[in-house]
Amino acid sequence: QVQLADSGGGVVQAGGSLSLSCAASGGPASRYTMGWFRQAPGTEREFVAADIGGSTYYADSVKGRFTILRDHIKNMVNLQMNNLKPEDTAIYYCAAGLPYSGSVTARGTYSYWGQGTQVTVSS
Repeated sequence: QVQLADSGGGVVQAGGSLSLSCAASGGPASRYTMGWFRQAPGTEREFVAADIGGSTYYADSVKGRFTILRDHIKNMVNLQMNNLKPEDTAIYYCAAGLPYSGSVTARGTYSYWGQGTQVTVSS
């Protein structure tokens, strides 16, 4: 089974950028649907972005600002976040799931999760 380690979070001012990384081990990330979710205090974990076989999907709230990218050589999946807003503040989690096993936006589709990385956007 695949193990995921996400990193790259930090504190940034509104309008700034961050790049999150998710390193996969124990198997090729290319076999899986790869996604990013986030969870702010007092809220449920929500879908951010996903890549399934090169097709990408984004939550409406991040469309045009975030980009999910696979690095097949490094067996990683990155999330480039631009024009960050205070409402993007959350713990971000990468996730892996079997392809076409459910909606890419649903938490239940993903069986493997990273430990999370904190992103804080100050106004």
